Amino acid sequence: MSKFSEIIADEVPVLVDFYATWCGPCQTMMPVLEQLKKEMGDNVKIIKVDVDKNKPLATKFNVRGVPAFLIFKDGKQIWRGGGVQPLSELKSRIERA
Repeated sequence: MSKFSEIIADEVPVLVDFYATWCGPCQTMMPVLEQLKKEMGDNVKIIKVDVDKNKPLATKFNVRGVPAFLIFKDGKQIWRGGGVQPLSELKSRIERA
């Protein structure tokens, strides 16, 4: 978990995607996240966290359903959303960070 703390401490916004391999909506979000990375480039870091393999991390951030998205900047959580999110929503949240 200390590596996770290092990653989210970045001054570049970090979008964390809490997902599960068996989750249909999570699969739906994959191309959206790929497009987001393509459009935003180095202005965002996107990391994926499999909740089945990282239960302590999911518990720490109170993730009860997937997909769940958290945006961090300088180690602080600045936004949280769940379910299928449109590209425009994620992009505007990151730009505001």
